Amino acid sequence: MSHSFKHFFVPPFLLAAALLGGCSLFESAPTPAKSTVVPDHDMIGAIRAAGDREKSVIDVNPLRDPGVASLQDMAKNDEQAGRYADAAGKLDQALKIRSDSPDMLQDRAEIAIRMRDFATAEKLAHQSWSLGPKLGPLCARNWQTIVEMRLQAGDAAGADTARKGVQACHKAGISRY
Repeated sequence: MSHSFKHFFVPPFLLAAALLGGCSLFESAPTPAKSTVVPDHDMIGAIRAAGDREKSVIDVNPLRDPGVASLQDMAKNDEQAGRYADAAGKLDQALKIRSDSPDMLQDRAEIAIRMRDFATAEKLAHQSWSLGPKLGPLCARNWQTIVEMRLQAGDAAGADTARKGVQACHKAGISRY
């Protein structure tokens, strides 16, 4: 029962490739990191960071209507819990009471991003900016939202224009010696 192995000759480079390829079969797949960060964190984080970074000499904070404020607070809690549709509903309800509230419009734009409704987010950010102070942190959040939505749409020129809007939100203070 002598068998000839001449017919089964495998070139060494094929043998090495097969062995290396086989190794990857047994590698454990990387486990996704368990995180409470929502998928849109980068966009929302960039938007909120733009507002936090804006240290303009002017920062307009409107008086809060108690009924609307409670809806805003509940919406914020819903957002933190990942219940974006509930947060959107509460903000929509609040906007029926105060449709001209630029800060609520911006909050609703950010929820729209979380819900991946980018067209609505950009529309709300524009509306918030047109009603808002056009300076300071809210202005920066408005324009950064537009930057993010233009990037999402693949519109680099529109994003660059919106970045200029973010910069225009800053009003430097008077130098005092």
